[in-house]
Amino acid sequence: MLRYLARRVGQSVLTVFLTVSTVFVLIRMAPGDPAAAMAGPNPSTEDLNRIREQLGLTESLPAQYWIFIKDLLGGDLGTSYAFRAPALDVVLDRVPYTVTLAISAIAVTTVLAVPLGVWMARRADTKRELGASIMTIAGQSMPDFWIGVMLLTMFAVVVPVLPASGFTTWGGLVLPTVTVATLQLALISRLVRREMAAALASPYVTVARSRGVSERALTWRYAMRNSAIPVLTALGTRFAALLNGVVVVEVVFGWPGVGSLVVRALETRDYPLIQATVLVTASLAILVQLLIDLCYPLLDPRVRLGKAA
Repeated sequence: MLRYLARRVGQSVLTVFLTVSTVFVLIRMAPGDPAAAMAGPNPSTEDLNRIREQLGLTESLPAQYWIFIKDLLGGDLGTSYAFRAPALDVVLDRVPYTVTLAISAIAVTTVLAVPLGVWMARRADTKRELGASIMTIAGQSMPDFWIGVMLLTMFAVVVPVLPASGFTTWGGLVLPTVTVATLQLALISRLVRREMAAALASPYVTVARSRGVSERALTWRYAMRNSAIPVLTALGTRFAALLNGVVVVEVVFGWPGVGSLVVRALETRDYPLIQATVLVTASLAILVQLLIDLCYPLLDPRVRLGKAA
């Protein structure tokens, strides 16, 4: 167990380091000049050179990278150009909002998608299951910005019962959560349906049914437990993706999360803020994946850490 954890932690640290290093290089290769974004309209050449020197952009790329690595090891990710504050502090101020939205969306998805998928699997190849499948495919096909705009128009404009933007009250969490959960619901419910249908058609379920095991026990105790690992993996993967910020949804609803922060950082070419955002979100995503791996042996005793039986 300890050896496995040490290996996974080492892999995670290396992954985060390579991710941040790649982003460091790519954002400097992308078109755009932070000095021009900070100088305003019609800046002079002297002003641009002075700002570049203040930001340390006159150094060569290897020199900038070496400075970045030394500061990173010291816990300093630089000062945000736009916010004039430590970039890491700016990102950490936004992380709770993104985590709140991700947890609420995954919770709603789990509560609705798992029973729906089980219901579809129990009624596989029937007209009702076909109708549910069509609805889930339609939900998965709708763009998130369209769902957000429709919900915003209906429940914040036509029938103004929920806030249109921001997170001043808990009511402001409802529309973004429903928007994000709609797409996840379609994906997870179809996955549950596929895994449960295969499990219910397995020989061990047939044998258990012949021995008089109730249908409820067959569904939730036998079939669901054997279908849990791929479902848990999908939920964890989607949760990790949500921790990186749902950019379109956050912009539509004015949600003060990491996604909207990334948009602003890219617009202003805020290198320290982009790097800090990547570091934090990548670390959170990898932590979620590690926790999911540790849950596998609890769901299936055949699974052993590091290998499968």
